Amino acid sequence: LAGTVPEEESCTVERADASLTYSLFLQRYAFSRPVILRGVTDNSAFRALCTREKLLAAFGARPVRLSTANTYSYRKVDVPFQEYVEQLLKPQDPTQLGSDTLYFFGDNNFTEWGSLFQRYVPPPFRIPGTNPAYSFGIAGGCGWDGMGGWWWGLPSTNPPPHAPTIGSGSGVPFHWHGPGYSEVIFGRKRWFLYPPDKTPHFHPNETTLTWLHRTYPALTPAQRPLECTIRPGEVLYFPDRWWHATLNLDTSVFISTFLG
Repeated sequence: LAGTVPEEESCTVERADASLTYSLFLQRYAFSRPVILRGVTDNSAFRALCTREKLLAAFGARPVRLSTANTYSYRKVDVPFQEYVEQLLKPQDPTQLGSDTLYFFGDNNFTEWGSLFQRYVPPPFRIPGTNPAYSFGIAGGCGWDGMGGWWWGLPSTNPPPHAPTIGSGSGVPFHWHGPGYSEVIFGRKRWFLYPPDKTPHFHPNETTLTWLHRTYPALTPAQRPLECTIRPGEVLYFPDRWWHATLNLDTSVFISTFLG
């Protein structure tokens, strides 16, 4: 299954560029529907610090907390960052349950990772009465990095031996929380979104990859979610309590700004 993870047939999430004003963002999107923002920030300096080589050099020996890739993420496991990257960062096993799949996203130690987060430029639009908090993650284990290169930030002229071109198929199943942004630094991430009053049909311990192959094909057009694939330099905004699931099509490095 992991070798047949496609992008959506057509993106059904609205897009906006740097001409979007704060007042229009509040009026049109902040409380009502998601939007993909392009060109509102420049995170090229942050991206340069997020290559495999740079992150391993800076944080390889430091522990990271992994969560299970199911809706409620009950189980947490602490491992050195280098062990996660070299041994656990793999494509999604289509036979594996979400409760048996470990995923690095969030639970970041802001003291240890603070020097990296200080270089990130968050989206400029804030929701009144909220405060931003970052969650950084890396998922997948193979494929194109979304920047014309191979394997998470390595140049295309130097791919790893026998590097495959398949999508990774990792991700988290449907869940909801407060509003926020998600930006892809390397790779591609496919999103599925439903409004708060339209609960999706899914099993909380089923991976997004399994849902895509088993449930998604049977959905009528009216039952299908809003969906789109975001790439480096794009930021997805999702409003409060919107259901969402993600699927990494490549090895993906990403950061979310939660507005709590």
